[in-house]
Amino acid sequence: MKVLALGGCGGIGKYAVKTLVEQKICDRVIVADKDGKKAADFAAQMGDRVEPLTLDISNKSALDQAVAASDLVTNTIGPFFRFGTEILKTCIEKRCHYVDICDDWESTLNLLELNDRARAAGITAIVGLGVTPGISNVLAKKALLELDSAEQVFTGWWIDAAKPDIIVSQPSAATLHGIYQLTGSIRTFENGKYRDTRPVSPVVLDYPGMGMRRAYTIGHPEAVTIPRYYPTLKTSMNVFTTSKTTVMEIKALAWFINHKIISVDAGARFAEKIQGPSDPNETPDWMIAQMANQRKYWLPPLFALVTGLKNGKPASVACAILSAPPGGMGGITGIPLAIGASMILKKEITKVGVFAPEGILEPDPFLNAIAPLCSPVKSGSNDLVLTTRSWEKSDIDWMSYSSRRIK
Repeated sequence: MKVLALGGCGGIGKYAVKTLVEQKICDRVIVADKDGKKAADFAAQMGDRVEPLTLDISNKSALDQAVAASDLVTNTIGPFFRFGTEILKTCIEKRCHYVDICDDWESTLNLLELNDRARAAGITAIVGLGVTPGISNVLAKKALLELDSAEQVFTGWWIDAAKPDIIVSQPSAATLHGIYQLTGSIRTFENGKYRDTRPVSPVVLDYPGMGMRRAYTIGHPEAVTIPRYYPTLKTSMNVFTTSKTTVMEIKALAWFINHKIISVDAGARFAEKIQGPSDPNETPDWMIAQMANQRKYWLPPLFALVTGLKNGKPASVACAILSAPPGGMGGITGIPLAIGASMILKKEITKVGVFAPEGILEPDPFLNAIAPLCSPVKSGSNDLVLTTRSWEKSDIDWMSYSSRRIK
């Protein structure tokens, strides 16, 4: 089996490739990048099952040839509004499976519209399989399965952790994405209908075991994909959590961008200058310890909260991860991508079409595969995920779940 890793030597793609190689998931990985030397240097580090390929994906003929020679494509090249749809169309034409990390809600909707064409071609495509979207969607499904019917779903994450691994002259794609999703308008699902609204709106959540906590809306695919698979839902939102000071900074930056005083690029550069690069020591257990010290305000670093009915009574369930793959944003995004690819190649997934993660992945098998690749290592889904329920007495001491303490 051969995997074509588009952007496979980039900050996220390299973690997907390493996982594919170390887990012996496929016979051959082709690391494709516009910078041939960069691809060759990385491939040389990975051993004889990895080959470099100089590829400009805007060259349709070259892309067609590379995809046609592959069994599956992993795509970590952004922006997805520019390249995502065309790459998936090529995979459908060449009958090649596909997995990406698309985190733009608009692009996600465009990709999902190709479902019928993918089904006719007999291929499986999973879009948005990283951390958020990705693991977050799977956590939502895990919580949803505990209720008889669901009414509200919130996927959430600590925005401070979404920093680039390095700071260069041009802002990273991840930072630009974040700025776009924090400015202008975003799409949420409220009162059973999709709605375009302003981001950074406060939402108060009653988190089982923690009580009332405040979060803020942000544009993301989870909000628009989950209702496609769960028709009883009335509300679906993606939210972020952070300190009150950071919220004020985000609102100020968004105001300048929305009023065209500064550009999105300038705003992204400013945000990276203020935040700085990610710190490899800021692991999920470190984040939990941070949160525990601010327990009046904070929510888990990555969670899903669902409300609805169980046994005819109002109920809520929350799922939060207690560890994650190492390597900062690159590892926590690239490794789930590789796991999804492996499940397709091993025929553990056989449904065909285009899916968001919650539409095709069963939570426990996916999380069982992620758990041993986390730091700290977890034994499986139940060890990796802390599930709290409104019908069970629980007063979480988050500090007890962290192996690291704040000095």
